[in-house]
Amino acid sequence: MNSRLLLMAVFISMAFSVYGQVAHGRRYAHSEKPDTSVVVAYVDSLLSYKAKSDSVFRLRRSLDMEPSLDSRFFRLFTPLTYYNSVAGNMMVLDRSAQGDVEAAVDEALMAAYLNSPDKVLTTEDEIVEAGALHEEITKPLRHKVEYVRHDDVVPDVNPEFPIDIVVEKPNFWTFSGDYYLQFLQNFVSGNWYKGGESNYSMLASATLQANYNNKQKIKFENKLELKLGFQTSRGDTLHSMKTSEDLIRYTGKLGLQATKNWYYTLQLIAYTQFMRGYKSNDPKVYSDILSPLNLNFSLGMSYTVKAFNDKLTGSIQLAPLAYNFRYVGRKALATQYGLDEGKHTMNDFGSECTFDLTWAFSELIKWKTRLYGYTTYKRTELEWENTITFQFNKFISSNLFIYPRFDDGSSRDDHHGYWQFKEYLSIGFAYSF
Repeated sequence: MNSRLLLMAVFISMAFSVYGQVAHGRRYAHSEKPDTSVVVAYVDSLLSYKAKSDSVFRLRRSLDMEPSLDSRFFRLFTPLTYYNSVAGNMMVLDRSAQGDVEAAVDEALMAAYLNSPDKVLTTEDEIVEAGALHEEITKPLRHKVEYVRHDDVVPDVNPEFPIDIVVEKPNFWTFSGDYYLQFLQNFVSGNWYKGGESNYSMLASATLQANYNNKQKIKFENKLELKLGFQTSRGDTLHSMKTSEDLIRYTGKLGLQATKNWYYTLQLIAYTQFMRGYKSNDPKVYSDILSPLNLNFSLGMSYTVKAFNDKLTGSIQLAPLAYNFRYVGRKALATQYGLDEGKHTMNDFGSECTFDLTWAFSELIKWKTRLYGYTTYKRTELEWENTITFQFNKFISSNLFIYPRFDDGSSRDDHHGYWQFKEYLSIGFAYSF
C-alpha cells in the first residue's frame, strides 16, 4: 500500500513539473504546442488508484473492519499551500530518519513550489494566524432539561396495621409580643444646694399582637397595649404612690386587599386606663377606669409600609368616615372631656388617620412612632407617641418616651393652651418574642 502511495506522490510531482513546463512554454513560446502525454498518464494512474482503493475499502467494510486512511497525504489533495517543514526537510543532509511517505510528499510539494509558484494559494503562517474554524456564539445556550423523578415501585401488598393519614391545615395566624419592666431612682439630700426631692418610679409595659393573613385577600390584625407606671415622692403628702403611666388600648383592623399594598379597612380603636389618676397634693380624681372610655370606628384604606430593606415597617390608615363614642363614668369629669354637664356619653362623626411605624436604625436602636388624628371639623384630637429604644443586650434596654398631644375639646390651660406633653427616660429589663 505504501509503494502505491509513493508512486502516486511521484506522479503528482511529475504532473506539476509538466504543468510548469507547459505554463513556461505558454509564457515564452506561444507557437509551440506542449506534450500532454505525461499528464494523461498521470490522470489514468489516479483513476486506477481510486478504483483499487475503493475495492480495498469495500473489502474491509465487508469484513467489519474500519477503512485504513493515512492522513499524511492530505497536503497533496488540499489547495496548494506552502508549508515551512518542506523546505526545512530538504536542507537536512541525512534524511534517513524521515519515512518514505513523508519524503515523497515533501518532494512532490517542493516540485510544485519550484515549477508553479503562482499556484500556491496560501501559506502555513496564514492558516495559523486565521486559527481554527468556529462559529461566534452571541447568545447564551440554554438547554431545556426535563426533570424526571424516579420513584421506587411499591409492592402491592395490604399492610397488617392501619395507616392514619393526617392532613394539616395551614396556619395563617402569627403571634408576637414585647415586654419590659423598668425602674428609675432619684435621691436628693435635704441640704442639696438646688433643692429637689427624692423619688422612685417603676414602669411595666406589654404589647401583644395576633395577626391573621391568608396570603390572598383577607387580613385581620389585633394589637393590645398595656402600660402601668407608679412613682413616689416625699413632697406628696396625700398620696404615697400615684400613677405616672396608665393605658389599656386595643387596635383591631379587618382588611380586604385592593392592590399589592393597599387594603380596604375597617378599624376599631378602644382605650381607657387601669387606675385613678391624681396630681401631687391634690385629692381630686382626674381620671379613672372607664373615665373616659373612647371607641373609634373608622372605614377607609390602609397602606402596608415596607421600605429601606424592611427596616421601616408598619401601616398607614386613612379613613374619611369615622365614628367616635366617648363614655365617662364619673359625671364630675364630664366637662373635662368635652361632654355636657351631667352626661355620660358623647357621639360624633368625623375623619381619622393613624400612622403606626417602626424604624430599626440598627440592631441596637429602634424607633416606634404612632401618630393618631381625629377631627369632627369642630374639635380635633392629635396624639404623637414616640418611643426610642436602646437595646444594650438581649434583656437590658433603655426607653426614651416623648408624647405631645393636642385636644381642643378639653379644658384650656392658661400656660399651654390645648397642648399637653409627657416625657420620661427609663432603663430595665426587656423581652421580645
